[in-house]
Amino acid sequence: MASGAIRIGVIGCGFYAQNHLHSWKDLASEGVMLAAVCDVDAGKAEAAGRAFDVPFYTEAAALLAVERLDAVDIVTRHDTHRALCELAIAKGVATIVQKPFALSWEDCVAIVEAADKAGVWLAVHENFRFQTPMRHVRRVIDSGAIGTPSWARIMFRTGFDVYRTQPYFYDEERLAIADVGIHVLDLARFFLGEVGRISCETQRRNPKVRAEDTATMLLRHRSGAVSVVECTYEARRDPDPFPETLVEIEGDNGSIIVLPGSRMRVTSNGTTTEEDIGSPLRSWTSDRWHVAQEGAFVACRHFLDCLQRGVPAETSGSDNLRTYALVDAAYRAAEEHRAIVPTLWEGSPSVASKGRRAQ
Repeated sequence: MASGAIRIGVIGCGFYAQNHLHSWKDLASEGVMLAAVCDVDAGKAEAAGRAFDVPFYTEAAALLAVERLDAVDIVTRHDTHRALCELAIAKGVATIVQKPFALSWEDCVAIVEAADKAGVWLAVHENFRFQTPMRHVRRVIDSGAIGTPSWARIMFRTGFDVYRTQPYFYDEERLAIADVGIHVLDLARFFLGEVGRISCETQRRNPKVRAEDTATMLLRHRSGAVSVVECTYEARRDPDPFPETLVEIEGDNGSIIVLPGSRMRVTSNGTTTEEDIGSPLRSWTSDRWHVAQEGAFVACRHFLDCLQRGVPAETSGSDNLRTYALVDAAYRAAEEHRAIVPTLWEGSPSVASKGRRAQ
């Protein structure tokens, strides 16, 4: 490893963290070094340490005390995020944290404000917008091929057994919106801009699940565009597109449709073309999971580039507050049966206006 490489530690070595670990290892040639790993489960920590040939720890405080790190990547349950972020920020270590950002809006704001006060670089690993098909969609929008987007449908609908690898999902107080809805809400922002108000209907279609497993959301964007955002773990589709996000966007000059199998159909000024927008498998990705796994890799590459250049990430902490605010607003909209204006944050809690009834 060349001198000057960014030394990163990964906190959390569970199911999804494997994608982060492999990503950082693959990015070694681009200037990063996976320096150490940590997990409160000693077995997971040791397994990851041996697999990636790095020191392993069971306490984040020990990791940060012993290792010389430039950055940490926190891939743990979201109820641990605030404490771990504040621990890293206090050490002056650049911090990447897995979505959902934290357990509550107040925790998210506290993390952002701690990083701002300390002058520490902070990003949220919101990775759906980094999936190759979604980057293709953004490029087409930016090209002007469909004109100004005015309507969209963004869908993550699957019946894949997500509970097998994440059994704690059964007992979550918030499920579909907080886990995967946050991704598709972020895509709505990514494609159509900030949201003025949101309505939401939730359903619990699986009696074994404590929280909602399905959500249908209607967003009015500040641009005037409208989007329908859907997520469910109880779809009955054949074939099941998991883990792909399907997208339809219409503008004044045409449309974009993302089809199953990572194919994109673009109609522009009366001419329609279709192309493969997937990417090759990496050594550690698999056919079923590749879209999601590769999105994690591209996100890590983006964070590395931003750290090297000393610039904010696209999904900085302050940016991700806007996505998190949509999640909170969606739950309020479903509970109160009315449209909600998402919470605004302008750099201080004193000027953060809480979600309120849409006029």
